[in-house]
Amino acid sequence: MSRGTVKLLQTVKRYVDLHYRSFSRRYGQQIIDILEFPVKVVLLPFTLPFDIAGSAPRGFGIPEFVSKLSYSAIFVIGTLGTYDIAFEMGKKVLSQRNCRTCCGWQAMQCTMCRGSGKVHYQVKNYELRSGEKPTPENIADAIAENRAELVHLPSSLDLHVPLPLKDCPKCDGSGAMKCPECEGKFPLRISADDIMEPPWKPLNILRKMEYPYEHVAHSMKDPSIAAFWLITFPQIVGGFEYDEDVKQKIWWEYKESMRYDQLRDEVVKRKPGWEYLQQALISIDPDRARDDPAVVKNIPLYKAKKSLEAEVMMLDAPPRPENWGNLDLPLSASSWSEEDLKDPKKLYEMTVLLNAQREIADQILDAQWERNWHDRKVNEMLKERIEPYLQNIENSTLPPHITLQPEKTESQKRPRQQRRWWIF
Repeated sequence: MSRGTVKLLQTVKRYVDLHYRSFSRRYGQQIIDILEFPVKVVLLPFTLPFDIAGSAPRGFGIPEFVSKLSYSAIFVIGTLGTYDIAFEMGKKVLSQRNCRTCCGWQAMQCTMCRGSGKVHYQVKNYELRSGEKPTPENIADAIAENRAELVHLPSSLDLHVPLPLKDCPKCDGSGAMKCPECEGKFPLRISADDIMEPPWKPLNILRKMEYPYEHVAHSMKDPSIAAFWLITFPQIVGGFEYDEDVKQKIWWEYKESMRYDQLRDEVVKRKPGWEYLQQALISIDPDRARDDPAVVKNIPLYKAKKSLEAEVMMLDAPPRPENWGNLDLPLSASSWSEEDLKDPKKLYEMTVLLNAQREIADQILDAQWERNWHDRKVNEMLKERIEPYLQNIENSTLPPHITLQPEKTESQKRPRQQRRWWIF
């Protein structure tokens, strides 16, 4: 190394040492006090009892003890406040995972059964014993002995055929499943976002909350009211005015959304041809029609039951038994005192009111008896007509939409060639 380089290094070293000593002499103690202050605050609850206990024996006296105790009380209050702030900050730093899917609940409605806990299934690749037919009993034995494969169909898939039900394998029949975003991940997170920002959990719940606007939705069937809610009301609240093309687009969307409701009102009336309107309803919005109570799943069964109910309603119900039914009547003979009954007008009033009450009660009980008798008669006749079919089903094979036939391999698809014997 040359002399010039050594001399430069010595000069730099002397310059740094000089400024370091000057800085340490001026600000060194202040920096040390600032760095030691958090440590002193944390250790203050442990050092304070020793200072109080050792002040009197060293000869400082009562005044020094009181002054030191009052001086230390300030630090105790500051320490407790610091601990409280630290704990609150720790709760915000170490918080629950910010999941936008389940809003922090770590569970959500099952996507397969849609919260019902039941799903349809089909039987596939079943193996029967020799000589057995694919009857319900034999298929059930094959399922219990793991000789068959079950294909679970989600609720979003509707084949429009009757299928058996079982507990949903995804949620074990509870209707709620674990959140796919939170499953298998640590439930806590370390982040400083929540210190200044609002927590995501109530914010996401507020975003997904559906307000009870049923009366508004019902009133939207009137075009004039719909124009107010869709166009006039947002303009008043927002302080702006839509362009004509925007208004036209909003009105077209309203007309398109009202097609389902208008067609549904016609389906509910059950006039001749309603089943064709129902097919149009399903084609317009399949997801909404799947959960709509106005949509009939099994049209032949619905028609058969309605015809049976009409047949039963034509029958006259037998007389109501005397002791059948009980009503809590508001009036009785005890409602009038003995002094009131001495008056002929009061006595006549009581007789008229009690007789009218008895007639009204008999009419109500008769109507309940007829309704109850017709319901029981419908169930009895339905059971009588279905029972022969159930007996046949027990001995017959299951329909093909329940049991899926195994796919044939390439070797099975090829026709078997017969051997040719050549006689020479």
